[in-house]
Amino acid sequence: MIKITIAIDGYSSTGKSTIAKQLAKALEYIYVDTGAMYRAVTLFAMRKGFVGGLEEDITSLCDDLSKIELRFKYNEALGFSEMYLNNENVEKAIRTLEVSKNVSRVAELQKVREMLVQIQQEMGKSKGIVMDGRDIGTVVFPDAELKVFMTASADKRAYRRYKELLDKGEKVSYEEVLKNVESRDYIDSHREHSPLRKAEGAIEFDNSDMGLEEQFERMYNFALRIIDKNKKDAN
Repeated sequence: MIKITIAIDGYSSTGKSTIAKQLAKALEYIYVDTGAMYRAVTLFAMRKGFVGGLEEDITSLCDDLSKIELRFKYNEALGFSEMYLNNENVEKAIRTLEVSKNVSRVAELQKVREMLVQIQQEMGKSKGIVMDGRDIGTVVFPDAELKVFMTASADKRAYRRYKELLDKGEKVSYEEVLKNVESRDYIDSHREHSPLRKAEGAIEFDNSDMGLEEQFERMYNFALRIIDKNKKDAN
């Protein structure tokens, strides 16, 4: 059976993970949420006091990377894999606004990116994978058969994130979330190592005014066309 690699990049809160999970399930592919990996490293750094306080200690974080073990474990009841940091399920802990405020700072570190990119590339060696993040099509899988760059207006993304956090019981304001979205956009796009940008050959996908069903149908059809083309080329 012909399998492809699907790389989904884009700005924060564009729904990359939601679409990636749906695609992986429909195609019976492996799904990898690279954002969860960066969030887990950020949570580790925050717990150690390396980031998030009055002073940062980036050097100590980089020195301690060997103490970090990241694993995805499939949760049959939920229907998706959860992030484990050093054998602890941190899926809920990494989704807070506090982690969101610090993740772009940690993700711009070259040593952090090098470590996680190596893990991600190993995961995708056999294809049949859907991976979302910030540099999947540009760095991790530049030869992916399907590359997508997701975008949406900052206010729409902030509102989505705001509702999500409220549903989880967090006390946040829309203005605070919007400020975080805009700050992450700037840091992600201007960092020195693997900045967020549209990969060569990627499909730009603006979902500002799309519902989840329409987004999935479009993405699924993109994938089916490429898989079908690869089948024909192989025959």
